[in-house]
Amino acid sequence: MDIGTMRARDIAARVTSGALTARAVAAAICDEVERRNPALNALIHFDRVAVLAEAEAVDRRVAAGEVLPLAGVPFTTKDNLWVEGRPATFGSRLFRDFVAPRDSWCVARLRALGAVMLGITNCSEFACKGVTTNLLHGATRNPLDLSRTPGGSSGGAVAAVAAGLGPLALATDAGGSTRRPAAHTGLVGFKPTLGAVPNPWGFDDPNHMLSVIGQLGRDVEDVALMFQSLLGFDAQDPLSQPEFSHMQVLSGLKAPLPPLRVAFSMDLGCDLAIDEDVAAALQGSVARLRAAGWAVEEASPAWPAAAREYPLLALQQAELAALFGEALARRPEDIDPVIADQIRLGQQVSGPQLAAVLMLRDKLSQSLSAFFADYDLLLCPTAPVEAWALDLMGPPEIGGRPAGPRGHAAYTPLFNYCNVPAISIPAGHGKAGLPLGLQIVGQRHADPLVLRAAWWAERCLAEAAC
Repeated sequence: MDIGTMRARDIAARVTSGALTARAVAAAICDEVERRNPALNALIHFDRVAVLAEAEAVDRRVAAGEVLPLAGVPFTTKDNLWVEGRPATFGSRLFRDFVAPRDSWCVARLRALGAVMLGITNCSEFACKGVTTNLLHGATRNPLDLSRTPGGSSGGAVAAVAAGLGPLALATDAGGSTRRPAAHTGLVGFKPTLGAVPNPWGFDDPNHMLSVIGQLGRDVEDVALMFQSLLGFDAQDPLSQPEFSHMQVLSGLKAPLPPLRVAFSMDLGCDLAIDEDVAAALQGSVARLRAAGWAVEEASPAWPAAAREYPLLALQQAELAALFGEALARRPEDIDPVIADQIRLGQQVSGPQLAAVLMLRDKLSQSLSAFFADYDLLLCPTAPVEAWALDLMGPPEIGGRPAGPRGHAAYTPLFNYCNVPAISIPAGHGKAGLPLGLQIVGQRHADPLVLRAAWWAERCLAEAAC
C-alpha cells in the first residue's frame, strides 16, 4: 500500500476503521516531503514534529469515538492563508517575519474534521502572478518536468499534490489560480461560487471581491469531499451566504446525469488564442463525451465587446496600489518587479476608470446569465498551452500569435468576474506529453451540478470505453 498515492476518502476510511493510524499516514507523507520537496520547492514551511503531533491528536480523537469525516487526511495550505503560530508570508518579503495569529476559517474547519495540516505551500507575491516564484522563497517546479513551471499562483499547492505530498490542498482562485495550475499538473481544481467557503479573516486580499477558497485533489470525488467539508456560513465574511450551509454535494455526486444542454466553446467567443495541439486534444475529449451520450453543441456567450484576456485587471492593480503603494515607495527592493509594475499601473487608475470596470463586471455577469438560460453547462479549455519553461512569465507565442503576459491565463478570469462555479479536470496531453485541462462551468449556485458532471466526465475521459 502506497500511502502517497491514496485518495483522501480512503485514508479517512482506513483511519476511522483502525486499519491505519493518522500518525502512520503523516509519517509516510513526511518522508515523501523530505525526499521530494527539496527539488520542487512546493512547501516553504514544514515541521515534521508538529505534523506528527497533530496526527497523534487525531488518533486520540478517533479512539475517543469522535466521528471525523477527514480523519488523518494530510492537506497543505497556500501561503496567502493563515495557520496559527506558523509563518504566513503572502509570498512577500514584506511579511517575512509575520506569524499567523489564528487559523484561516478553511484551515480551522479541515482540522476540526480530523484533517492534518502538513505544511505551507509557495505562491507568487500577493497571489497576483500566473507563475509561482517570488523574492522570498524562489521558484516552485512542476513535478512532471522540473524544467517547467506548475503555473500560479497556487503552484506550490499543485506541485505538492501531484508529487504525492498529501492528497488535498487549500488554494485560492481570483482569476484561475486553482484551475490553471491543476491543468498543468494533471489534477482536479475547483473554484466554487463566490462566498461558498467563508474567509472572514486573514490577509487583506487585493482581489477580495473575486477571490474564493479553491480545492485541489487527484480526482473529482476527493475534491467534492473537501468542498462539502468546507461549505458553510460566517456572517463576519460579507460575501458569505447562509444557503451554502445547506448545499449537498456528495449525496448526489454519482447519480446519473439528467438530460443536459451542454455548450462547448474553443475560444469563449473572444477570439482567444490556443495552441493547435491543445485544441485538438480538447476536441477529442469533447468527442468522447458526445460518444458517451452528452448532447454538446458549439456555442459561446455573447459577451460585451470589452471581454478579452483580463478585462478587469485594473481592479487588481488598483487594490494592489491601495494596499502596497506606500510599501513600494519605502522598500522597492522588497517587492517583485512584476508586482511593482502592477502597483504603479494601479496608482494611475482614476475613479471613473474604476467605476467603468465595476460596471463592466455587471455586464459580463448578465451576459453569462443569459447564456445559461439556454444551456446548463459550458465546456471550454482551462489553459491554451502546456506548462512552459520555469524562467518565463508565460509562453511567448500561443496558437501562432504573439502572447501577452496574460495570454496563458485568458480562459479562467471571466468566471471569477461572474461569480460562477468552474472546475478543471484532466483532459489529455499536449505535444510535450504534459497534461491539459477541460473546464466545466455552471451558473451561480450550481456547484453540485458542476461537480456531478465533472465526476461523470472524469470517468469517461479516463476509461478506454465510456
